[in-house]
Amino acid sequence: MSDTTSAVPPRPLSVGDIVVGPTDLLGEWVAAQVTSIDPSWKKVGVLDLDWSGPEPSSTDDLGVIEPLVLTHNSWNGRLSYVNCDWVLPRSFRVLGSLPLIHDQPSNSYTSSWRVGYQLARQRAWDRGERDWNEPGELEMTPADLDHALADGAPVQSDVHSLKSTGLSEVDCLRIASTFPNLKRLTLGGNLGQVTNAGMLNKLGRLRDLFISDLFGMTKSDCLLPIEVPNLEYLYLDSVPHEYASAMRSRWRSEAANGTSVSITKARKPEWVQENCQNPLRDWDGREHISSGRFKKAVAQFKKTRSEVLEVLSGQPGETTSRRLEDVGRNYASAFNRLDGRSPFIETEEREELFAALDKVMAESELELGRSLAAERLALLSGVEDARDW
Repeated sequence: MSDTTSAVPPRPLSVGDIVVGPTDLLGEWVAAQVTSIDPSWKKVGVLDLDWSGPEPSSTDDLGVIEPLVLTHNSWNGRLSYVNCDWVLPRSFRVLGSLPLIHDQPSNSYTSSWRVGYQLARQRAWDRGERDWNEPGELEMTPADLDHALADGAPVQSDVHSLKSTGLSEVDCLRIASTFPNLKRLTLGGNLGQVTNAGMLNKLGRLRDLFISDLFGMTKSDCLLPIEVPNLEYLYLDSVPHEYASAMRSRWRSEAANGTSVSITKARKPEWVQENCQNPLRDWDGREHISSGRFKKAVAQFKKTRSEVLEVLSGQPGETTSRRLEDVGRNYASAFNRLDGRSPFIETEEREELFAALDKVMAESELELGRSLAAERLALLSGVEDARDW
């Protein structure tokens, strides 16, 4: 829950407001109605309307307003209705206010306003287009992105949305040069390194920027509102502390102009050095995991890793599998205790605990130059025997 005491959105909104804005997907303006405002969570209910057209001057231009009913794919007649971040994007404005056309709350949540997206998908479906994809949207693996950014690669001016995760390194100068018309950019790493981050200021049309678990940026790389005046979403997670502080300072006041800013897990250099080999590092700062539990979890993983390596360092024999099963049971039991009476190990954490052990085994296979399939099975069997999470 937010700790803010503010009771109103940064851009004034009221229940019943009709908001309108342009969308490239239809080449027209679209509309939605604000159905609720929750100051505690900084969320507003946003009900998409089944309307598009030229820029309206009043609510009369919308005619009889109707909610957008979705029948494409597996929506089965549900309304296009979500709870969004309460910052009204700068490309939208309040047209006027009308009585609510739907007063029941939505159970769906999202961070960004995508008014017009579902309308475009529904209209494509109604035309018989069953495999509609957003034009100009591109998702690339790190290898594909490297190829696209190589010397001599063509400029891709038609790409408006680019997403690439799992990056070990990326040059933002090459991104800005290769994809000059980007409006949405999502970059994710695994303690990856960014160079020339300040060159993102060349992307004058940029509206959404999402960066996570990437490093190498400094305060001199800060995005500038004068260079990217259309920015509506700035989400940074697990980035250098210096860069995060500069971006927060520069963009915090822009919420009043329609830029939603979320900057979390600002990391200092010492943290990066300490956690570069820690597969549970993402737990640090996760909302439902306390600092104390994070530290105990890391300590237990390190202990288990040492025990696994000790067993594998000996000669393979009948006792190896039995010893690894014991290590697995001890690992599971330790996290049973840590989970305690207020459990925090959910699906994501459970998968990460198994992935951490798998990483130890994979690294050992490389070092020993042989398969450890039987040993891996024994270790995980021990975990399964004892775990409550």
